[in-house]
Amino acid sequence: MRTDSSPGTLPAREHLPAADAGTPVLDVVVPVYNEEKDLQPCVRRLHEHLTRTFPYAFRITIADNASTDTTPSVAARLEAEIPEVTNFRLEQKGRGRALRTVWSASEAPILAYMDVDLSTDLNALLPLVAPLISGHSDLAIGSRLARTSRVVRGPKREFISRAYNLILRGSLQARFSDAQCGFKAVRRDVAQVLLPLVEDTGWFFDTEMLVLAERAGLRIHEVPVDWVDDPDSTVHIVRTATDDLRGVWRVGRALTTGSLPLDRLTRPFGDDPRDRQLTDVPKGLARQVVGFCAVGALSTLFYLLLYSLFRQFSGPQIANALALLVSAVANTAANRRLTFGVRGRSGAVRHQAQGLVVFGIGLALTSGSLAALNAAGAGPAHSTELAVLIAANLAATVLRFLLFRAWVFPDRGETTPSTVVAAHDPSPPAYRTTAPGAPYAPLPQRPVPHRQPYDPYPTTTQVRAGEAADGSWRDATMRLQPVRPHDTDPGDPR
Repeated sequence: MRTDSSPGTLPAREHLPAADAGTPVLDVVVPVYNEEKDLQPCVRRLHEHLTRTFPYAFRITIADNASTDTTPSVAARLEAEIPEVTNFRLEQKGRGRALRTVWSASEAPILAYMDVDLSTDLNALLPLVAPLISGHSDLAIGSRLARTSRVVRGPKREFISRAYNLILRGSLQARFSDAQCGFKAVRRDVAQVLLPLVEDTGWFFDTEMLVLAERAGLRIHEVPVDWVDDPDSTVHIVRTATDDLRGVWRVGRALTTGSLPLDRLTRPFGDDPRDRQLTDVPKGLARQVVGFCAVGALSTLFYLLLYSLFRQFSGPQIANALALLVSAVANTAANRRLTFGVRGRSGAVRHQAQGLVVFGIGLALTSGSLAALNAAGAGPAHSTELAVLIAANLAATVLRFLLFRAWVFPDRGETTPSTVVAAHDPSPPAYRTTAPGAPYAPLPQRPVPHRQPYDPYPTTTQVRAGEAADGSWRDATMRLQPVRPHDTDPGDPR
């Protein structure tokens, strides 16, 4: 429900809409590969914890990644014995593939996953999903590197984890603290738009999802966790690290070239404060001025270096012209990205052409002022020339900023939200039970389940969606289909 009442306050996002009585609010996916030993104690412990502490309807989905041991039969037995447990098998390996497939087909408004070893203490689960239910955040992650986290693991894994975090911060400018902790959650409406942009199907899936979400301005909530290392983990550290580094290179290159359509994620969810018309609040002018001044200072240093370089093999006029031209192109590109927040290659050539026109206007202003001074009196004093040049350059700088803001990079904030919303137009969520604009009803409490008899030979991979309020099973099974073409590529080794 809405939490803001004054038109002068920043708006809050919508609280999670109410669901049908039998629809789970939370769907916890446990991806497994050859986990016949740990699967049953993990699922039973997780189910007991959720039954005892989680106040809403939930579901536990076992995502079997092409296991070759008895894991499928263990999962089928758990599905038959526990009504809130469902089982789905994929014929190809890949944790990312399993998560994307199950999450894309789930109707639960909150989607989570955790590793089967349950290294993360389950008491962090409710704090993990609470900000997603309230609408405060879009994604949530458990962090082993937060200052208040309590972690027990060997020095080798500690070094690898922190080194990987430093690589992400240095190469992709990531601000989240722990990309690989197997304890994450995301809102379903966010996942519908975010998951199609994530290409990785293995262990780098988490990192890629978080980097794209952060670059798009989505809110990521971090929860400090208590975490105990599993000494029997089957993760191949060297191969996983190699694949992760390849993923870092691929995502970094895509972000640099602007090939990722991050505008789809910027404002599709709820009421964004940037879209609200608030009085007496400047629309980024102060930030743009600071950015323009910083870029100008760096451009001046760059110009001086270029001039010194060109001066070694050319005259002062040619060196000055070349240095001014190159620095003007770099200045326009930097202002385009840093000052006015324009990303991608769309319109880059036009912006550079307009930037050169603006540069020419400024050059004509300064040169004209100096020519007018010389025409006004023979042999003006050097101090007078400097004063005229300073005043002319100051006027040229102000004019350049105004032309950049009004002509080269105009503010199209009035049209951006409608464009993004049009790009994100999914069908209405199945859990909405009230008319648009009406207050949402409270979230459904967990119904008392009816246990089904055990079938040792299940004939379907359909996933139960929960139990209806009248005690009968509602026909809301979801059929899981590959959501990306390469998910069915038999040549993928993962």
